[in-house]
Formats: sequence, C-alpha cells, structure tokens
Amino acid sequence: MTGLDRVLRLPLAPVLITQGLMVRARALRLPEPDGPRSGRCGAGPPLRLLVAGDSSAAGVGAPHQDAALAARIAAMLAQDFEVDWRLEATTGHTTEQALARLRQMDGPFDVAVTALGVNDTARLTSPRRFARHQRMLMDRLTEGLGVRLVIATAVPPMQHFPALPQPLAWVLGAHAGRLDRVLANLAQTRPEVQHLVPPLPHDPGFAAEDGYHPNPAAYDIWAQAAAQMIRASWPAAHRR
Repeated sequence: MTGLDRVLRLPLAPVLITQGLMVRARALRLPEPDGPRSGRCGAGPPLRLLVAGDSSAAGVGAPHQDAALAARIAAMLAQDFEVDWRLEATTGHTTEQALARLRQMDGPFDVAVTALGVNDTARLTSPRRFARHQRMLMDRLTEGLGVRLVIATAVPPMQHFPALPQPLAWVLGAHAGRLDRVLANLAQTRPEVQHLVPPLPHDPGFAAEDGYHPNPAAYDIWAQAAAQMIRASWPAAHRR
C-alpha cells in the first residue's frame, strides 16, 4: 500500500485533500535567492564543501545567497579552513531528483551537507522507497564524488510549518517523522554519515513569509549547527 493509499483510507481523507489543494493554490511562492552558488573563502587547511538538496538547501526564504544555508556554512567554516564551496539544489526536488542531479556532477568534495525530505513527505513517498533513494544518494556522494563526511539534515517536523492547517499539518508531520527515523537509522549504519537535527525553535518567528521555509535567522542557526558538526567530525573522517 502506498502512502497515498493510506491517506485515502483515513476518515479525514476528504478534508486532507481539500486542505492540500487549498494550500497549493494559496501558497506564496518565494524564489530561490540571487547570489553566487560557489566560492572560496577563509584560510587554513583546504575543505571542499558541497551543499545539496531542495528549496531549503537553495536558500528559499533568504533575501540573498549570502544569508542562505550554503554561504553561511562556508563563512562559519572559513574561521578554520580555506573553504571551496558549491551549492547544487533545486526547489521541489525529492531525494530521487537530487540523486539524478548529483549523477551529472563531477567531484571531488570532502564534505557534503544534504537537505531533503520535505518533498518526499509531501508526495507521500514510502519509508522503504525513501530509504532506497537515500542509500543511493549516499553512495553517489561517497563513491562517485569522493565525499568522506555527509551531514544529512533531518526531515523537518512539518506539523510546525505555519502555512499548513490542521489536520493536514499533523498528517504530514507524522509522515515526516517516519521518514526522518529512516534517515537517522541509515546514518547509524554508515560511519561517514552524521544525522543533523538543527536546534530550530518551533516558532513562526523563524519561518519565512510563506510560512513554509526558514528565514535568515533560522538559516543562521542551521548553518552554525552544521559547521559545528563538521568541525567535530571532519578530523576522523579525514583519516578514513
């Protein structure tokens, strides 16, 4: 049974379908911010950084790439490394679509930060399918692009997205939780993968004006958590 089949069997199915259509019709569609998607900054040991994923990886909700996830991580790591960074992310991408994009790229990179799962959740991707695509994504990063440390950002708790009404928020939040447990379990089986849960408050004040994406303050918290995890994990990963 697919995720969609399960939802259609719920007593609330008509309400959920109606709410989903209304959210899609009324959603404020923010663009991916302008600004460079690659660069070099800092001084010290070289570190090649890749940030890959969906609209949150692409920085939707920030006014410019300088205030978005990839550039903020690079700026924070620049205190300790010479960071050669690159952003490869597209609004709407599922894990499967991000994998297809990564297959068209060349490396090498040292560290990758991924942000995926919201679109898999919204499309009701099954946990088994999500696990398969995430494994393939990790394989592509580590075997194809030379990555030795993957920071896999948790699937966000969609029940706290201000743009989503109840009970749709509850249903999507529950499914996001299932997919994130898959991601966390996968990270436990792979020494090169770390599961990152950014310490973001469940507060509308950290959401962009669309009620769906992070705002610059949230991106800053997320980037700081990712940079701290990279600093803590990279020496061991570098030795592997």
